[in-house]
Amino acid sequence: MSRAEAAPSPEKAIHAMAPLIRFTLLALYLALVLPLPLMAPESLRPLLLAAVPLGLVLVVAITSERVELDDSGIRVGHPPWCAWLLRRGWQLPWSTIQSLTPVGTSQGGRVYYVRDQGGGAFLLPQRVERFEAFLEDFAVRSGLDTSTVARISPPWTYRLLALLCGLMLAGEAIGLALARAGH
Repeated sequence: MSRAEAAPSPEKAIHAMAPLIRFTLLALYLALVLPLPLMAPESLRPLLLAAVPLGLVLVVAITSERVELDDSGIRVGHPPWCAWLLRRGWQLPWSTIQSLTPVGTSQGGRVYYVRDQGGGAFLLPQRVERFEAFLEDFAVRSGLDTSTVARISPPWTYRLLALLCGLMLAGEAIGLALARAGH
């Protein structure tokens, strides 16, 4: 059965950011900023010790973006706990969606814009969990062909970045342990 022939889910479907992508972005943040308070001059350490957790909350908020599909339309945004801060996102009723427009990226990938009757263009999320189910539901509800839509980057790129972040964090932990043992 093709994506367009499947029956849409009658209830609201919520698709969060794919866990691999979210974990990788959080790990990258931690790997890059955790050493900073230790490396900073003594006068800056209190500021950095306060900034690191605040930055982590911001990264968690940014990576909590989700897509909601229901009978009325599609909504891309953040959960209430952080929506007041980020205030970005969009929503469209199914009846106003007209087409998907592919656009090549400078890295050789392809993103898709959802076009509405008013000429607006809204970036179709491509980093969501259960991506195939999301595309199938979107296709059925919108009536658009999503057979050429793929993830913006293959999972192996995030797996490699996650591995590198894990190695960085492990190296930082070992370095900290050795530095403490030397004191």
